[in-house]
Amino acid sequence: MTTQSSLVELRVLEGANLYFPRPAVKLTLDLGTLLKLDEADARAVATQLGLPSAAPGAAGTGLRQRFAGRVVGRLVRRVAHESGVTRLAVRSRPTAQVGLLVVAYPWRDRGRAEALGKAVAGILDLLPTGDISGALHEAGAAVRGVTTGGSPSTRRPRVPVVAVTGTNGKTTTSRMVARMGRCAGLVVGWSSTDGVYVDDELIEPGDYSGPSGASWVLDDPRVQLAVTETARGGILLKGLGVTHNDVSVVTNVSADHLGLQGVDTVDQLAEVKAVITRVTRPAGWVVLNGEDPRTFAMRLGVHANVCVFSRDSESPSLRTVLNEGGRAVTLIDGAITVIGPGGVEPDPLVAVVDVPMTLSGLSHVNVENALAAVGAGIGVGLPRKAVVDGLLSFRPDPEDNPGRMNVYDLHGVSVVVDLAHNEAGVQALVEVLQGLRAPGAAVRLVMGAPGDRTDDIIRAVGELAARGSDEVVISHKEHYLRGRDAGELAALLRAAAADVGVYDVPVLPTELAGLELLVRHAGAGDAIGVMCHAERTEIAEWLRSEGASVDTPESIRRKVLAASG
Repeated sequence: MTTQSSLVELRVLEGANLYFPRPAVKLTLDLGTLLKLDEADARAVATQLGLPSAAPGAAGTGLRQRFAGRVVGRLVRRVAHESGVTRLAVRSRPTAQVGLLVVAYPWRDRGRAEALGKAVAGILDLLPTGDISGALHEAGAAVRGVTTGGSPSTRRPRVPVVAVTGTNGKTTTSRMVARMGRCAGLVVGWSSTDGVYVDDELIEPGDYSGPSGASWVLDDPRVQLAVTETARGGILLKGLGVTHNDVSVVTNVSADHLGLQGVDTVDQLAEVKAVITRVTRPAGWVVLNGEDPRTFAMRLGVHANVCVFSRDSESPSLRTVLNEGGRAVTLIDGAITVIGPGGVEPDPLVAVVDVPMTLSGLSHVNVENALAAVGAGIGVGLPRKAVVDGLLSFRPDPEDNPGRMNVYDLHGVSVVVDLAHNEAGVQALVEVLQGLRAPGAAVRLVMGAPGDRTDDIIRAVGELAARGSDEVVISHKEHYLRGRDAGELAALLRAAAADVGVYDVPVLPTELAGLELLVRHAGAGDAIGVMCHAERTEIAEWLRSEGASVDTPESIRRKVLAASG
């Protein structure tokens, strides 16, 4: 009979992570056997590990789970000690699945670090046999005899680094910061979900929002300023790609990608996002959204200076940070304004309606992204003029900000192409569409969702899209099903629309097909939104072929003014 291993996963994290601000090994262990032992056997195991007073509690109880966590932590330290490591930090946390425990410890040598994890699991596999003292000695000797396997690949930056994360807005914010750096005359390396860019030239296409993107940027000898978009997945699966940053930005934290890699709640997601703030240099700046409580709370765990941003100049978060000696970026009399501590006079940089990405102030999300970018640009030491020039020159078009609030005019119909991949994104897109349509005109929307969202998130997307538009269709996203069936996704979205009184929503095979249908139904002054994940290039080409033009900041302003009456 084959015995199932206690080791569910051994993952080597190359950089700062959820558990440590340095490289660590993450073990996911099945503790089913330890949880089921009778109290006498469980106490015997603890005693052999040097925990004679530990109270196991009854099998299968919450007390037994806590006991198991202590036992495994001590087991890791004992095997490490037997291998010659006298001091080892160990952290553990339960998972949503009863019986599974995550244990993490730092590493410097890959071979021995991996061997330690396997040795720990091997001893757990021996349970419920009685004597494990001999196994501890043998395991330590085995780990000690393993050939070294290399050191962490984390890069130690030679240039200033701005790291940007958040559920929404991180791509736009990092692009704006990169533009500010270029306006300062610097060669900027930028890694993102769209690829790696150096001096505005695409070096490598693809999703490089993880540590490999940071490596690409920092390994290029031309780069004078690095801007790294840092996504949740990279932090969880590999750790950060840099040992530290000079400025970290957290745009917001909202429900997205829940139920993946052990992150089941928004609070847990906030823990992941906060990793970049904990490696910010003490002389650097952490830039936080003052209106997002989870983000604002991150200031309590950092050693760097704190800059908070908010559209509300009377926000309590601004007063708090300024009283603590930090900095604030906000709106005063319609201008993006920087406020320093200690009675420093506010510095109005530019009128918010003159910042193209804000769509004449219509897009509240992009107003906040601009505020965050200002905090980052000033924090990393860019000249004031470069920060202002970056704001004024960065446009919401397919060239500067592809796939994010790109506004076209198609014979009097406004078409907005945006990622809008979660609830917050849909709300932001609907806000823009309603602010662009002419009085009495309609809002029409092509909606969809990637498959790696929870049912609740997908239903929320469907409800928001249906409630916020006069006509809505569903488009399939074959390359973003991520384990789901296209029909299942469409059924969830249709049911959500029905919950808010919108029935029989059409389902189209592609995003482009959805757009074509809505264009046929549209009249002058209407606004059409496309939640575009897969077919950005195809949609842009089709719009051009139909005679559409990219709206300029001036034409967007005219539409906003006309829509407001």
